[in-house]
Amino acid sequence: MASSSHRGGAAAYRSREGLTTRSGTNTDEIQLRIDPMHSDLDDHISGLHSQVKMLRNVAQEIESEAKYQNDAITQLQMMLIKAQAGVKNNVRKLNKSIIHQGNSHVMHVVLFALVLFFIVYLLSKMSHR
Repeated sequence: MASSSHRGGAAAYRSREGLTTRSGTNTDEIQLRIDPMHSDLDDHISGLHSQVKMLRNVAQEIESEAKYQNDAITQLQMMLIKAQAGVKNNVRKLNKSIIHQGNSHVMHVVLFALVLFFIVYLLSKMSHR
């Protein structure tokens, strides 16, 4: 059964020009002979080889560009983390400052109101005399 599948596979190539099959001494072996008139296969193979080299070079360039961009993204992420930490610290300091100055501000308003009421009281006392 295996020998018939090999023969069937070779039979598919019999119709192409330049390819012929010969049966060997073993029935499982197939011999393939390429007609030298069709040597353009070598040219096609050379062309494919150069295209593979070119594609390999393109793939290497893509890989190096991906590594470069990955490094740039990593650096940007580190800068973003540092910036977030800086903003968080500054917000904390600003909140402490607001709380501290807010209490001081309220104290100033209360003192101003007391002084103002005291002046109004003194003026009202002086005007009634």
